[in-house]
Amino acid sequence: MILSRGKCGLSMCTTRYLVAMAAADLLTIITEVILYRVNIYYFPMNFLFITPVCSVVYVLVRQARDCSVWFTVTFTFDRFVAICCQKLKTKYCSAKIAATVLGTTSMLLFSKNIPFYFTLHSSVTIDNVPWGCEDKPSYYTESAWVGFDWFDTALIPLLPFTLILSFNALTVKHILVSSRIRKGLKGKSKSENRSDPEMESRRKSVILLFTLSGSFIVMWMADVLEFLYYTIARIDPNNYTNSELVFNQVGTMLQNLNCCTNTFIYVVTQSKFREHLKSMAKYPVNAVIKIRNK
Repeated sequence: MILSRGKCGLSMCTTRYLVAMAAADLLTIITEVILYRVNIYYFPMNFLFITPVCSVVYVLVRQARDCSVWFTVTFTFDRFVAICCQKLKTKYCSAKIAATVLGTTSMLLFSKNIPFYFTLHSSVTIDNVPWGCEDKPSYYTESAWVGFDWFDTALIPLLPFTLILSFNALTVKHILVSSRIRKGLKGKSKSENRSDPEMESRRKSVILLFTLSGSFIVMWMADVLEFLYYTIARIDPNNYTNSELVFNQVGTMLQNLNCCTNTFIYVVTQSKFREHLKSMAKYPVNAVIKIRNK
């Protein structure tokens, strides 16, 4: 809500990416954490466990998660263009292009996730009603599904890992070179401490960019390691030992945690966001005080 108001000192382009990322993170918490995890542990055997219903929920979980990941990638690329490609910046870094990129990304990811509906089967049938959702054994053995699993993992998160690291490396290199050039042109010695608004603006953008992308890389590392483990060892995740299952669940927990940390990252890196957040928190208290005074 704070970001969507556009009063945090950020461009409309950046604001749209951040709002999209926040929305995707919120949808991940709703679908993955509330409808799936919390539902399993605290509300067993409700209508959400009917196989067709939980299959749809699983697709929504994948969609929200994938959007959260790829919106981070698109934001990283947008900042790379804004900082490193001045000629392309005027055409690409606009609110209209941001909306187009986000919408196209969402549609493509949804098309990719539809097959997941058909990877699940029921655990038990009661009164001709299928209940539960489990991975079909063929998902880990049939060549078509194995290829699809590789494609899915390459798309989430191996390719995002590579792209984010590459864009960040190029951005850092460009900023270091630009900083040296600007200091040289201004005749700025090491002993001087004059501020440079342009470099200060870039520094804030880089802090936000690196914090978001760095958090993503750290939180998804366990998931990548688990994929490499069961692929190289040719182990069916349905037959995991207790220790393997714990590692799998830790990876899932870190994925979900990544969707929660972005909000705190906004608070830490954006001073105007912090101000608006404080105002929003104080508003109910001030409203009650005004009512009492009347």
